[in-house]
Amino acid sequence: MDGQRQQWSFLTNHTRVLHFIARNQTTRAQEVATACQITERTAQRIVSDLEQAGYLNGERGGRRTQCTVNLDTPLRHPAETGLSVRDLLKLLSSRTPEESDADPAQ
Repeated sequence: MDGQRQQWSFLTNHTRVLHFIARNQTTRAQEVATACQITERTAQRIVSDLEQAGYLNGERGGRRTQCTVNLDTPLRHPAETGLSVRDLLKLLSSRTPEESDADPAQ
């Protein structure tokens, strides 16, 4: 393993899919897959996981699904006790302190 570095990421595919759907509530699995750089089958499985866990409510209409994100659902891991989906999405959508302090005219 000397010449190879294992790839890792801060966010899971479930987090990426949830974040994408929160910003695009009427979407197709193909669009989710493309945006999250996963296969369509994986996107469908993740949406199903999120629905079963109560993070999403989805209503299918033709090829598109209208999803509602349940913002007040608590995160599952014990290390995130007291945090909700709303908190996670707020964190993912916020700007860095450097961006917030920057003068927009510059």
